[in-house]
Amino acid sequence: MEPATLTLAGILMLALITVESGGAFLLRVTTGGHPANDLQRNWYRAGHAHAAVLLVLSLAILPYTDAYELPAWAVWLARSGVPAAALLMPAGFFLGVLGQDPQKPGRAAVLVPIGAAVLTAGLLAAGIGAIAAGRP
Repeated sequence: MEPATLTLAGILMLALITVESGGAFLLRVTTGGHPANDLQRNWYRAGHAHAAVLLVLSLAILPYTDAYELPAWAVWLARSGVPAAALLMPAGFFLGVLGQDPQKPGRAAVLVPIGAAVLTAGLLAAGIGAIAAGRP
């Protein structure tokens, strides 16, 4: 594996620690230790789940990117698209419901669809790169 790939893998593994601490926060919310309305509880759950799944997916895709024979920008997108989505989407879920008792998501919720678009682009690049690398 390339040194840059290993470095990113290490960063992603360490980022999972933030998901772990987010789980502790979510536990406080669900047990009543931190006040939250239904909207906040649902969005906190979604943010936590997206962060965990996308970070693990990032780690699963990463080793394959070293074999891609794509333009440098496409390899960069394949390598960083899913990790970027792992930041953007949960940030939208958490920041979108800040406040004492929000009745609807705030402006930061726009990070969710932006993250989804980045996720799609990263997965497209990764999928195309894997198919291209596997062809004789």
